[in-house]
Amino acid sequence: MTSLKRIFAALACLAASATATATANTLLTPPVPEIAARAYLLTDYYSGQTLAQRDENMRVEPASLTKLMTAYVTFKAVKQGRIKLDQVVPVSSNAYKKEGSVMFIDPKIPVTVDELIHGMIIQSGNDACIALAEAIAGSEAVFAQMMNQEAARLGMKNTHFVNSTGLPDPQHYTTAHDLALIAAALVRDFPEFYPIYSQKEFTYNKIKQPNRNLLLYRDPNVDGMKTGHTESAGFCLIASSKRDGRRVISVVLGTTGDNVRATESSKLLNWGLQFYDTPKLYSANQSLQQVPVWKGAEREIKVGFRNDLYLSLPKGTASRIKASLTTQQPLLAPVAAGQRVGKLTLTLDGQPLGEYPVVALNNVAQAGIFGRAWDSVRLMFNK
Repeated sequence: MTSLKRIFAALACLAASATATATANTLLTPPVPEIAARAYLLTDYYSGQTLAQRDENMRVEPASLTKLMTAYVTFKAVKQGRIKLDQVVPVSSNAYKKEGSVMFIDPKIPVTVDELIHGMIIQSGNDACIALAEAIAGSEAVFAQMMNQEAARLGMKNTHFVNSTGLPDPQHYTTAHDLALIAAALVRDFPEFYPIYSQKEFTYNKIKQPNRNLLLYRDPNVDGMKTGHTESAGFCLIASSKRDGRRVISVVLGTTGDNVRATESSKLLNWGLQFYDTPKLYSANQSLQQVPVWKGAEREIKVGFRNDLYLSLPKGTASRIKASLTTQQPLLAPVAAGQRVGKLTLTLDGQPLGEYPVVALNNVAQAGIFGRAWDSVRLMFNK
C-alpha cells in the first residue's frame, strides 16, 4: 500500500477551515436538548448522518407532512413532461368539497398546475392535492399507489400512503426516519422547486394565506419545509436550516401546539449547527492514490469515490481523523470504472468512524497475451 500523506494533508486542510472558531480542547458534544415531542430526528443533509433522534422508527400519523410526497410525485411528473406548469386543471367536486385546510379552488375559476403547487406547499391546501392527484393519475387512489412506489424507491420502508392530503386513515402511516428521507430527496432532486417552501404567503382566488411554518419568520437560515396537524397526530413540523455551507433537517412529531413545534424544531436545528462540523473529506472522482493492476494494459489505476464524501463530526475533532486505505490485491484486469476495489477506514482518536467503499475511477483493459503471461510469472514470485 502506497503512502497516504496526500490524504492526511487534505484532511488537515479541511480540519483547519472547519474548526477555525472551535476551541482546541473540544472533546465532547453537549447532550441533545430536551425536546417536547412524541418523536424527533435531526439529520445532516450532506453526510446523511443522524445527529439526534428519539423513536425515529415509531409508526406515526403524518398528517399534512404527507404533502412532501405529494409534491415529490408532482415535481417528477412536471420534470418528465407528463404535466406542465401552465396547464389548466379541471376542479372536480371531490377536490372542491375536500375538508381541512384548502386554497379555495373553484370549478368555475381556472387554476394552473403552478398555482396548485403553490397552494399545496404554502397554504397546505387539501383541495390542491386532490386536483393535482387527479390530473396526474386520474384518481387519488392511483396517485397514492404512485406515492408508495416512490416511497419504496427512496427506502421509506415503514411508510404507507392511502391519500395525497394526510387526512387520517389507519393504513396511512410513516416514521420520523422515513420523513427525513423524503425531505432530503426533495432538496436533492428538485432544487428548482424547493425555494417555494420558503415563501411566506400565497394569494389565490383573492384570498391571501400565510405559510404556517413559523420558523420562516423567526430564523433567516430556515428555508423550509412543511407543517402538519390533526387532532390525533398533534402539531408536527419538518424544518430545514442552511448555515455556513451546512444543511440540517429536523423532524418533530406530536407536539402540543403551533408555537411548540417551532420552538422544539429550532432547538434541534441550532444544536446540530452549533456543535457539529460537516467537512467534505473527498470530492467525487478525486484520486486518493494509484494502485497496481496486474495483467492490464496499464500498470496502475486511480481509486476514489464516485460521490462527494462528507462526515459529520463534533466541532474541533476533524484534525484528529486518521485514514487507512486497503485495496484488493492482486487486482486483475480488466477493471471497470465504478468497480469496487477496496475500502477507506476512518478513525477518530482510535475509535472507528466507518468504512467507505473505494472504486476504480477509470477503466483498465486486459493486456495482450504476452503482457498477461509476464504478469502471471511475476505474480508467482510475489506471493
